[in-house]
Amino acid sequence: MGAAVEAVIWDFGGVFTTSPFEAFNAYEARLSLPRDLIRRINAANPDANAWALFERGDTDARGFDRLFLEESTVLGHPVRGADVLPLLAGEVRPRMVEALKACKRRFKVGCITNTMAHGSGPAAGSRAGEIMGLFDAVIESSKAGIRKPDPAIYLMMCEALGVPPASCVYLDDLGINCKPAAALGMTAIKVVSEDQALADLERAAGLSFARAPAEALG
Repeated sequence: MGAAVEAVIWDFGGVFTTSPFEAFNAYEARLSLPRDLIRRINAANPDANAWALFERGDTDARGFDRLFLEESTVLGHPVRGADVLPLLAGEVRPRMVEALKACKRRFKVGCITNTMAHGSGPAAGSRAGEIMGLFDAVIESSKAGIRKPDPAIYLMMCEALGVPPASCVYLDDLGINCKPAAALGMTAIKVVSEDQALADLERAAGLSFARAPAEALG
């Protein structure tokens, strides 16, 4: 029997919003680029590429634009970083927001999100700001100077919430970010779809979530 759940920790983009990968693919199709080109660029040299530097706050928007263009050009398909950033904003998933509220009534809740230093991306916008206000603690990579999947950022959240990793449930849409959480002892849930994530969270947290679309935030 595992430790009792004390906290639920969430990623933001691709969890509370639709996946940016869908927007990436639509952009690639529109410009007749190879499918998943943007993901390939982001996966190359993942600790020191333009994306990593920007999410850690080690470069600014202008630097990201230039570095991403250089990296994409190496692959034979020049793409400006400035053209990629608007693709990060997704549509809010109201049922996930209601699940967060239900978790908050019983557990501590936190958010670990890889964000861009200039303030755009998954955690930007007024609606996102409302959701962010529900958390007991938020760690943004560009402000912390550290990003997922570095295990240290998960331990920072545990310290902020005052809970051990083994008592945490963690949700993220990227398997690479779930692995260190699981290695630390967290119950990791990879978010593939909204229905799947909510079902897995119900089992992990012992809660039951409404199946009908929830009302928008007040």
